[in-house]
Amino acid sequence: MKDNQRSKRVMDLITALMLLIFVAPLMLIVAIAIKLDSPGPILYFQKRVGQGGRRFWLWKFRSMITNAEREGAPVWATVQDSRITRVGSFIRHLRIDELPQLFNVLAGDMSLVGPRPERPYFVDRLNDVISAYDRRHEVKPGITGWAQVNYPYGASIEDARQKLVYDLYYVENMNLLLDLQILARTVGVVIAGKGAR
Repeated sequence: MKDNQRSKRVMDLITALMLLIFVAPLMLIVAIAIKLDSPGPILYFQKRVGQGGRRFWLWKFRSMITNAEREGAPVWATVQDSRITRVGSFIRHLRIDELPQLFNVLAGDMSLVGPRPERPYFVDRLNDVISAYDRRHEVKPGITGWAQVNYPYGASIEDARQKLVYDLYYVENMNLLLDLQILARTVGVVIAGKGAR
């Protein structure tokens, strides 16, 4: 298992560095577009729960208006969410808003592949109502994952319960071949624009 984790970390580092070099011009264009489209910062930092329950700051391109959660409590995004900006809608559709998470991979907070990291508020809530939900934190969270290529975007407790089945499959069967399969399927999901919200 440790050898597998070391190999996974090496693949993460090499691939993340190569991707950052490749997408750097695109990231610059997106940053300018966000700044011109709506007031507020280019990047959005959000506390997420990672491996072993450790919390970290997840990086994203800002795709919503500033102060999108004025009520105070976290809210899942919905279909045609009015908080999403024009540029935000485009970059969310193509998952471009996730590109800054390559820096999370380099920092060691995330992997390219793993269960998507959730916000502490939702983790606490889901731990109370879904058995074994916390097992998804046995591995590093990922930019993409087995659940993401097999199940559409979820915004409910029932969706979280269904996605956990896929997350636990990954936890129990994690290997580099499965990671490569997930990465290949992710390209197809992004091109098709499936599940974006």
